[in-house]
Amino acid sequence: MKNFRFTIFYAYFAIFATLSAIAEVRQTREEYIEKYKSIAVAHMERYGIPASITMAQGILESDAGNSNLSRSSNNHFGIKCKKNWTGRKVYHDDDAKGECFRAYPTVEESYLDHAEFLDSSPRYDSLFAYPSNDYRSWARGLKAAGYATAPDYAERLIKIIENYNLHLLDQQDGEAIYSSGKDAKQNAEWFATHSNIEREPAVGIDPFRVSSSQHKGYSVYRINHTCYIIAKSGDTYASLGKIFAISERNLRKFNDATKTATLAEGDMVYIERKKERWLGDALLHEVAAGETLHSLSQQFGIRTRCLARLNRLTFSREVETGQTIRLR
Repeated sequence: MKNFRFTIFYAYFAIFATLSAIAEVRQTREEYIEKYKSIAVAHMERYGIPASITMAQGILESDAGNSNLSRSSNNHFGIKCKKNWTGRKVYHDDDAKGECFRAYPTVEESYLDHAEFLDSSPRYDSLFAYPSNDYRSWARGLKAAGYATAPDYAERLIKIIENYNLHLLDQQDGEAIYSSGKDAKQNAEWFATHSNIEREPAVGIDPFRVSSSQHKGYSVYRINHTCYIIAKSGDTYASLGKIFAISERNLRKFNDATKTATLAEGDMVYIERKKERWLGDALLHEVAAGETLHSLSQQFGIRTRCLARLNRLTFSREVETGQTIRLR
């Protein structure tokens, strides 16, 4: 009886130790992102696949590196063997029992195979027509091309990307911007509750105000792929023109400003020409109280005349609260 109790004790101890070990090594999504984001960015630069999409797929398909499949095979993207696979194989229950999955010596090789798999498969050719910052189209395109059978696959990818601000990785100097953006999470939450802008996070109004560079005491930001700064007290178009080596005349043109227009502290000042249309996903914007055609032009980085032409408005006509404005 004593030996029996002794055996039972050690059995419970072994089970407890095993469960504890599993709990200890479980990786969080944040840890997963930190570990592999550099690979995702490098592959974006080489193949054109959004880093946010690579990270979101890795998180979803591998349960942030915690799934049995990823642990046993380093397969972080759920890629099955197919006929042309000559590497190591593992068998795992998925859509059917005992399906064949690719196995890799390292996680890094899984990431590389994922990039080459998408790049070389004709069924995914249409995805590469989308820019590498259009993660929404990529997510929907992956689902449409049959990457996964889950009906909400695209929505799940998009949710991961937006919950963890992974779209920041898709920008130029994305890793640095992502690291800065994490520290500005409260600002992002404030923006989300105070803004009525329907926007594409990757190329829209930057809720984090993360600068892409610095020049003579001014942070340079980007909206709609266009650089701008924030005016300080006492700034004029002439003074800013000297700082950024742009004539006052051109600086006013960039900002659709009249010859008599002045600057106030906090104004957005574009230091290059704005775009002809919105480059994000959003098509429409509902005008809020106090917004004007010019303020919307500045807000979205679209030339005022182009915005007026898109909406069949005269250049001088003002918009009305509640009016729906086309952005592209």
